[in-house]
Amino acid sequence: MIGTSRTMQIVRDVVAIAITALFVFPIFWWALTSIKPNSAVFDKDRVVWFDFVPTLINYAVTLFGRSRSDIAIDTGLGMGVAGASAYDSRMSIIESITITLGSTFITISVAVMAAYSLSRMNFRGRNAYLGWVLGQRFMPPVAILVPLVMTYKAVGMRDTDNYWLGLLGLMLIYSLMNLPIALLLLKSFFDDISKDVDEAAMIDGATRWQVFYKIALPLVRGGLAAAAVLTFIFSWTEFLLSLFLTTDIRTVPVKIQTFVTSTGNEWGFIAALGTAAAIPSFIFILLVQKHLVRGLTLGSLKE
Repeated sequence: MIGTSRTMQIVRDVVAIAITALFVFPIFWWALTSIKPNSAVFDKDRVVWFDFVPTLINYAVTLFGRSRSDIAIDTGLGMGVAGASAYDSRMSIIESITITLGSTFITISVAVMAAYSLSRMNFRGRNAYLGWVLGQRFMPPVAILVPLVMTYKAVGMRDTDNYWLGLLGLMLIYSLMNLPIALLLLKSFFDDISKDVDEAAMIDGATRWQVFYKIALPLVRGGLAAAAVLTFIFSWTEFLLSLFLTTDIRTVPVKIQTFVTSTGNEWGFIAALGTAAAIPSFIFILLVQKHLVRGLTLGSLKE
């Protein structure tokens, strides 16, 4: 029995490693492509794995605004015909960070108060309202894209009318898109806190706001971390709304799309910017990983 148990554990470990490797391999290949010269990326005769001289030219061009013609370490030819400024992504990164952090702040600020209210207050139609909130997340953004573009244009929130209102407009629509899942997620964490805790604090003289701010909120830090990470990732990777709602503002996903030129795809630049764009999400997750794991599991546990 001990030998059989040991064998099953090894089999499970091997299967887990294989599945993990399957999902990690595209990220590895993406990162590897980002340090390849074009001669290795566009080699027609074979798939180049490690037999190439690594280069940081793709990062230098996309992240630091350098021109390919100024760096004589790439023996291959690029596929695109655009100038160096077309691949400079520094402004796109700044705009993406600004929009993502702004939308995350707005989403969590609204969701945490709404979630506490829905968790503690009973009213007629409460369950129907929660179902309606969840239904908003199921609706694809493309379903409201045309009226949304017309509305933004009518109220002057297109970036072609006002740059700062364009940034605010993306923050608001990203917040609206992520609010349902953040609200329902945080509500499940507040539900895990007994209402007796609130009542005991209020008997001792605390107001409802003090109960929320000083007692309930610290107890759902894991939920806040989980909701913030999910909101951050969804906003950081969103493409369709940003593409249609902005012209001068280009978030990172939209900027990457511009590297697909009429003469071919700039895979080196695409891989470099894509790899760099994944780093903020990884850093965010690493910083809050303890709260994230606890948050994603705590809300599903019921006594």
